[in-house]
Amino acid sequence: MPLPFVYSNQDYVTDVCRSRGNTLMPAKFDSTVQAGWTDRMDRGLFRYHLGDLQTRILPGQLGFVAQLNIQRGLERRKPQEILSIQQEFNAKQFNFNKINPEEIICEMVKATEGGHERGQQHPPCKMVVLVNVSPLEFGHCLFVPDPSRCFPQVLTTFAIQVGVESVLLSSDPGFRVGFNSLGAFASVNHLHLHGYYLDHELKIESMPAKPLAPEKGFYCLLDFPGGFLFYTESEQVEKVARAVCRVTDFLVERNIAHNLFLTRGCPPCESIQSEKDRCSRKGVRIAVWPRISCFGAKEESAFNVALCELAGHLPFKNKKDYELTTERDVTGIIKRYLLPDEELHTLEQQLAHHLMNL
Repeated sequence: MPLPFVYSNQDYVTDVCRSRGNTLMPAKFDSTVQAGWTDRMDRGLFRYHLGDLQTRILPGQLGFVAQLNIQRGLERRKPQEILSIQQEFNAKQFNFNKINPEEIICEMVKATEGGHERGQQHPPCKMVVLVNVSPLEFGHCLFVPDPSRCFPQVLTTFAIQVGVESVLLSSDPGFRVGFNSLGAFASVNHLHLHGYYLDHELKIESMPAKPLAPEKGFYCLLDFPGGFLFYTESEQVEKVARAVCRVTDFLVERNIAHNLFLTRGCPPCESIQSEKDRCSRKGVRIAVWPRISCFGAKEESAFNVALCELAGHLPFKNKKDYELTTERDVTGIIKRYLLPDEELHTLEQQLAHHLMNL
C-alpha cells in the first residue's frame, strides 16, 4: 500500500489566480498525484497510453474546449446496467475492491486534533485515490471513499468535502473534480469522484450567477447550461459541503439525475467583475446540474453529456465530429439532457426553500 497523503487546512493554497505569468510551484498534493499517475502510465497499468491530446477551442461565446480522445471511447470498460438513481451496490458487478492494488496512488488522511474528528465516535472515513485506467486527461484519477464499505454512487458530505479540499490542496487552477450520479452517465455503481488536470480556462470558472441562498453559498447559473452553483473559500468548506449534500440528497429522493463539477473559480456575481476579481481563484465553485435521466440509453456518437461536457470540456470519440462540430451543435446535444426551463425554475424555488429551512 502506498504511503498515506497526510494533509490539514494549513495545506490549502489560497493565492491561486487565472493570469499569465502567475504560476505557482506544484503543491504537495499535485506532486503526489502527478508523480503517482505518471509512474502507473510508464508501467503500463492503463488501457492505453495517453499522449498530448489534440485540442481546439470551438468558435463562439461559450468557449467549449474540444479534445480528441478516440481510445477512451474504444477501450474504456463497458458501463454497468443502471436501472435507478437509488440502485443498491452489487458486489457481483465490477467495483473498486476488484482493482489491481498497483493502481492506488495514495490514501488521503486529514490530520485532526486528537487523531479523529471532534464529536465522531468512529474513525473517519478514508479516501483512496487511484488512477483511472481509461483516462480523459493528464492526471485523471478517482477518489473512492473507503472502498471496503461498498457505498453506492450517491454523494455523501464526506465525499463532497474531500473533493473540495483536493481542489484547495492544488496550486494548479486546471485541476478539476467531478461526479456523475446514476442515470447521469456514471458507469460504476460504487461511490467515486473523478479528478483530472485540464490546462484550459472554462467559462464555468467565472460564469455569472444569481444569489438564491447566499448565506448557504447557493446560487443559480445565469448562462448556458442552466443549473446551480455553490461557492466556498477555505474557511467554509464543511458548511458548504453539507449544503451541497442536502441538495443532492433532495435530488436523489426525487429520482432526479445530476452531475457535479468542482473547479477553482471567482466569487459569484450577477454581472461582469473587475479584471482582478474575474481572475481570482481563491475559492472553489461547485456546479450542480439536475438533468434528464438516461437508463440504458444509446450513447451519443460524438460525446456523452456528463460532468466535464456540462462544464465545457468535450472529449470527442471520433475525428470527424471533433473537426466539424460547432458550438450550435454542442448546445443542441446538451439541451436534450437538461431539464426544461419551467421544471428547473420550480426546482430552484424548492431547493432555496429547502436550504433556508434547515
